[in-house]
Amino acid sequence: MRWACILLPQLALDAVLRRRRDAADTPLALVAGPAQRRVLHAVNPAGRARGLRPGLTLMAARALAADLVTFDHDPDAPAHWQRFLAAWAYRFSSQVSLAFPHALVLEVQASLGLFGPWPRFEARLRTELDALGFRHRIVAAPHPAAARALANVHDGLAIADAGAMRAAVAALPLRRAGFAPEVATALSRMGLRRVADVLALPRAGLGRRFPADVLRHLQRISGEAPLPLAWYRPPDRFDGRVELGFEVESHQALLFPLRRLTADLAAYLAGRDGGVQRFELRLQHEHHADTVVGVGLLGTEREAGMLLEVARMRLERAEVPAPVRGLRLIARELPAFAPEHRELFDARPQQSMPWEQLRERLRGRLGDAAVQGLQVHADHRPEHASRPASSQAPAGTSAQPPRPGWLLPQAVPLRAAPLRFLAGPERIESGWWDGDVRRDYYRVETRQGQQAWVHAAPGATSEFMLHGLFA
Repeated sequence: MRWACILLPQLALDAVLRRRRDAADTPLALVAGPAQRRVLHAVNPAGRARGLRPGLTLMAARALAADLVTFDHDPDAPAHWQRFLAAWAYRFSSQVSLAFPHALVLEVQASLGLFGPWPRFEARLRTELDALGFRHRIVAAPHPAAARALANVHDGLAIADAGAMRAAVAALPLRRAGFAPEVATALSRMGLRRVADVLALPRAGLGRRFPADVLRHLQRISGEAPLPLAWYRPPDRFDGRVELGFEVESHQALLFPLRRLTADLAAYLAGRDGGVQRFELRLQHEHHADTVVGVGLLGTEREAGMLLEVARMRLERAEVPAPVRGLRLIARELPAFAPEHRELFDARPQQSMPWEQLRERLRGRLGDAAVQGLQVHADHRPEHASRPASSQAPAGTSAQPPRPGWLLPQAVPLRAAPLRFLAGPERIESGWWDGDVRRDYYRVETRQGQQAWVHAAPGATSEFMLHGLFA
């Protein structure tokens, strides 16, 4: 087996940076500690460039960077975003584990046949993680514990055989090999610096001087003992939220967090190989009940661009009674996703828009009632055989013979005699309750080369009326 470890060193900070446009240029930090002594918990690259470091007091940090933007550190944020990324990684492997904090471990050997060789697979993982806004380091090795330990030092390392893996683990510094801090300190006081120095010690003596977990960890990172893992399973609903940190009164200012939420929803849906047909946006206010904006689609979708566009148009039409402090997206109904079947070489022009996207755009702009479809009605008379219906209603089927794609509102006289008859006659006799109809219909070819649907009185062979045209 082959395991990949995705180390996520700054989960809590990335969760804040990914919802801000100015995160790259503005000093930003997470703050923790009691009110009497607030200290920096994590700092973005712009803050590090100004001399800010974790552990620095907030007062000292303000002296170094007066424009510092701070957020309270949420201790539960890393676990939340780790689960979110596990749902994203579930699309690449069914064996995803949360055994290590701030990291994902997934079995990738079985996925190489689908996603290509490891360099291509790794590049795809990095591209999607960058798009989601999470910094990372990735290491592949034959053992999950070894991959996790190596990710503390390396990024991009890929080891295929057990011998090379043991050599790489042996070269790790003790303080970066996953030992508890007090264990690493005790080993360093013994003059040991690397994992190779510990592996050279007698195991019996090591077991007497240290807890059993130390010897067990040493055996796992060197590949001598298996690591039991519990597999992650994605939940049956999506619930994402962006705290704005300030009051927003315009729809335009909500587009950036909305784009992030719809992208997260799309990544979650792709991970569980599902789609969404209905979700809701909750605009959260400080002194007012949440404003709920329902977003419904006619079909099951999971493409981020379409989800954003439909949600944006629904949001623009919503009446917001108070400034918005937070945006929340909830999707409870997650039906199975059936991808559209297309030709290998799609001849559709690049500038054209798929029908599904155009339909949802019209519904978002004009409202649900403005976009209607046709529904089959149980009546043999062509002018009564279909009725306008909601665009969400099923189209229905008809057992009647083929009907023209263009049906005239009222039949008009055929100007010239048909060139030849292609089908018919088909007798239609119905409507005694609201106007009796008795007609013989023919499919004919006109002198202009069109295929027309004409009718005449029963038994007549002249004076045809044009009722429709076939494509």
